[in-house]
Amino acid sequence: MLLFQLPEDMLYLILSYLDRTSLCRLSQVCKKFYHFTNRDTVWRRIASECINTGMTRQGTDMYPQIPLKERVKVSQNWSRGHCRREIMLKWKTNLLPWMQLDGDVLYLSQAADIGAYHLQAGGGRLQHKPLALHSGHREDVCRFVLTDTHLISAGGDGKIIVHHRRSGFCMEYSGHNQEVNCIDSKGGVIVSGSRDRTARVWALSSSRLGECLHTIPTLDRVWSVAISPSQSSFVTGTACCDNFSPLRIWDIERCQLVSCLGTQFRRGAGVLDIVFETPFQLLTCGYDTYIRYWDLRVSSRKCVMEWEEPHDSALYCIQSDENHMIASGSSYYGVVRLWDKRQTHCLQTFHLSSATSSPVYCLRFNTSHLYTALATALYALDFKGPAPRGRR
Repeated sequence: MLLFQLPEDMLYLILSYLDRTSLCRLSQVCKKFYHFTNRDTVWRRIASECINTGMTRQGTDMYPQIPLKERVKVSQNWSRGHCRREIMLKWKTNLLPWMQLDGDVLYLSQAADIGAYHLQAGGGRLQHKPLALHSGHREDVCRFVLTDTHLISAGGDGKIIVHHRRSGFCMEYSGHNQEVNCIDSKGGVIVSGSRDRTARVWALSSSRLGECLHTIPTLDRVWSVAISPSQSSFVTGTACCDNFSPLRIWDIERCQLVSCLGTQFRRGAGVLDIVFETPFQLLTCGYDTYIRYWDLRVSSRKCVMEWEEPHDSALYCIQSDENHMIASGSSYYGVVRLWDKRQTHCLQTFHLSSATSSPVYCLRFNTSHLYTALATALYALDFKGPAPRGRR
């Protein structure tokens, strides 16, 4: 064929303009076309337009080990809500679990302990016996965060415990006199927020380990914190019980107030989760039932987009694919929703707990699975294959 006399770069460029259906049909023509149409270069443009393929808005590929063609196929299941549901773990008492996902290891807090569970090949089933168990709190773990070297947990006992993920060494930070509701860490710094109406900045470097660098009076209970990817600032989300903006940006070195986000929050509209996508763009959610998208380059007084929870439920947690998709967990009956930022209405809804009303305390996802922690169980939604009949 004359087409194959073209340089490879030119051929890849031509094929990159085809849609998903055309590429799949072309791959069936001959072995040469099959070879070319399976390359990531051909699928990159299509993948960037699909939800949750691992392609970020900045063009970064978060899962380069998985072929883009395969991820585009799985993306169709996310969009259509086709998945298999499974209860991976159950426990007898009501808990407030939190999770972090690190490759093929899922970290899950249960009461005062954090277990590291291996995910079997394909990211599906969980091995019930944890690989490691991180302990030390005298009350329940509220939240925890992972860095490359440490697991840092915040507890209802007012303590922060830094666990070294490889050596097993741990160190306790004391500074809050009430429960530490939230925590984040980047660039050798920890930021914590507490019910005692303060946010604190701590050193994580070996030379100053355990040192409190700054204490910030927030004048309200702190429910969420997030450090910017630029590591120059952080955001606190508070309970909004007084006449203060619940979203405030602070300089991380001087710990001075940089700006407040929004002006029209009603009383009690506390912010429960904050997710940075870029140093200038972040998502927030909370008690006022809205997901808000902020772009600090445009304005700090008004969000650029917002999505309302249809059933007027508080939103406990969110996660973004850093491109088009947002997943949110609500306060009633284990409702998880998928949102496409290009649409005003919810894309898909999953009801995980119909018998008892439980909030979705935390959710995490990769390209093929969504893990959801409720009061009594850990659920997994598997989007890799078609859902069994009657369970879509």
